[in-house]
Amino acid sequence: MDLTTTYLGLNLRSPLVPSAATPLSEDIDNIRRMEDAGAAAIVLHSLFEEQLVQEKFELHHHLTYGTESFAESLTYFPEPEAFHVGSELYLDHIRKAKEAVNIPIIASLNGYTPGGWVEYAQLMQQAGADAIELNVYYVPTDPNVTGAEVEQNYINILRDVKAEVTIPVAIKLSPFFSNMANMAKRLDDAGADALVLFNRFYQPDIDIDNLEVYPHLVLSTPSATRLPMRWIAILYGRIQADLAATGGIQRGQDALKMLMAGAKVTQLCSTLLRHGIEHIREIEQEIVHWMEEHEYVSIQQMQGSMSQINCPDESAFERAQYMKVIQSYSSDRAMTSVR
Repeated sequence: MDLTTTYLGLNLRSPLVPSAATPLSEDIDNIRRMEDAGAAAIVLHSLFEEQLVQEKFELHHHLTYGTESFAESLTYFPEPEAFHVGSELYLDHIRKAKEAVNIPIIASLNGYTPGGWVEYAQLMQQAGADAIELNVYYVPTDPNVTGAEVEQNYINILRDVKAEVTIPVAIKLSPFFSNMANMAKRLDDAGADALVLFNRFYQPDIDIDNLEVYPHLVLSTPSATRLPMRWIAILYGRIQADLAATGGIQRGQDALKMLMAGAKVTQLCSTLLRHGIEHIREIEQEIVHWMEEHEYVSIQQMQGSMSQINCPDESAFERAQYMKVIQSYSSDRAMTSVR
């Protein structure tokens, strides 16, 4: 049974990869346990643009505080850009992870504006990262910003990061574009080595007793797989970039559907938080069992087999299916009423 796949130019033992959204990768022992449980690669927790900007601001403040009284003292300090306070912990974590395991380590850089923070991509590469996942987490709220400007922002950030490194770069993005297919093609043309579909925005809630807005994390369920599965199936074979699925993958059957749609890897988060790191092994066993029952000999054999370009009914992923669903639901309700 051949479970191997390729992703970002990396040869992986299976398509099961813990995602950046899980905090489990913050601990080196957990990273070892993930490898032992069968993880094919690990996307580390994210280093955020806000952290990097704040570090530079604080460093600049401390280095220049009081020096206006002694102008010559300014020449004794290097430029703030030469310092990487705090972020050094993340870079050191990459080094330790690389020493601890034999599977690829993918660093995660999370931001939403072009700027000097993207220079840290190069430092991640120097620390030993095998690839970088660029997580553009952006909720546009300014009514004066056009959709075209939002899209160009993604392109600019990707190009800036690609200019800093020679290792592969995946970009994780949300589905909220006026034409997702066109946005995927533009990112592909801009040099994205993979698209990770999709980023799941965490929606705040309101505490009506204390009159506060607070973050409310809800772990994903299998129903969350439908959106990324649909778009992976639509994009498969139409762009050069690899496709990674994330969101709602809980069991082996969820991973199998994503692979059939065209994903190279399936990223795991909520299921590991619910069931523990050892659940990776269970998911792999479920995949193997299904493949044996259905006489599949390799993961590559199924990848993209149910994508839009390989599906006998291409309209299954488009508007025609919407009408069928509505009609089917109405018919089911009518039959229930008759009974």
